Amino acid sequence: MTVFMALFPLMILIAMGYVLKRKQFVQNEFWVNSEKLNYYILFPVLLFTNLADVQLDLQKIIQLLLAFFITVLFASAILWLLKRIYRIPPARFGVYLQSHVRFNTYIGLALMGTLYGPAGMQQFAMLIAIAIPVVNVLSVMSFAQVQRGQGLNTVQSILKNPLILGCVVGVLFNLSGLSLFSGMQSLLKILAAMSLPLGLLSVGAALQFGQLRYDLARLSWNTAGRLLLMPCFAFAVSALLSLDPLQSALVVTFFALPTASASYILTRYFQGDSQLMAGVISLQTLCFTVSFPLLMWLLF
Repeated sequence: MTVFMALFPLMILIAMGYVLKRKQFVQNEFWVNSEKLNYYILFPVLLFTNLADVQLDLQKIIQLLLAFFITVLFASAILWLLKRIYRIPPARFGVYLQSHVRFNTYIGLALMGTLYGPAGMQQFAMLIAIAIPVVNVLSVMSFAQVQRGQGLNTVQSILKNPLILGCVVGVLFNLSGLSLFSGMQSLLKILAAMSLPLGLLSVGAALQFGQLRYDLARLSWNTAGRLLLMPCFAFAVSALLSLDPLQSALVVTFFALPTASASYILTRYFQGDSQLMAGVISLQTLCFTVSFPLLMWLLF
C-alpha cells in the first residue's frame, strides 16, 4: 500500500501530461519550452539544493556506490559483448544501452522522499551526483561510431550538461562550507519545487504509444531487462555486499526506474534509432507502474 500511495501522484501527473498533450489543451510550444526551462534551470537548481545541504559522507555510501558501479559496469560489459557478437550497429546499440543504464530522475526523486524519508533522500542525492555523469558518459560512448570526428564535441557536451553542472556546483558549494542568505534559499526552494511536477507532466507529454507497434520484440526485451533483470541483479549485488536494508532498497529502486525521457534527445542528436527509443521510453514508463510494486513485494 505504501508503494502504491507513493506511485499514485506520479502516475496521475504523468497521465495528466499525456492527456493534456493529446487534447492540445496548450500549444505544443508549451511542452518544448517547459522541458527546456526544466532541463536548463529548474532541475539543475533542484539537484543543487539537494546536494548543497546534504551531509556529504562518502564513507557512509561507499558500499551503495560500489553496488551501483558493479551493476552498471557489468550490464554495460554484457551489452558491449552482445554488440560485438551480433554486430549491432551503433545507432541501435545506443538505444539498448540507454534503455538499461539511464534512469528517470524525476520519478526517482519523487519516490525517494515518500518511500524512504529524509535519510533515503540524502543518500539518493549523493548517489545521483555520481550516477548522472557516469550514465551520460556511457550513453555517449555507445553512439561513438555513429558520427566519427565528434570526440571534442562529445566531451564539450558532457562538460556543459546542466544536470552534471548542477551536481558538481552543489557538491563544491557543500564542501566550501559557505551558506546562502535566507532570501536566496527561499528562491531556490521555490524553483526546485516547480521542477518535479513540471518534469512529470513532461514525461507524460513525451509518451508515444503509437511507437509500440514499431518493433515489439526489441521493445519487450529492453523493457524486461531494465525493469526486471537490472533490479534483480542489483538486489543480488546488494546482498553480496551486505548492504543495510535501506541501501538495498535504494539501489533496487534506482535500477527499477524506467529510462530517462532525455534518452530520446541524445538518440536523435547522434542519429540513432529514435523511433525505437521513443517506444522503449513509453513502454518502460507504462510498465513501471506494475513492475515496481511487484518487485518491492517480492524482494522486500
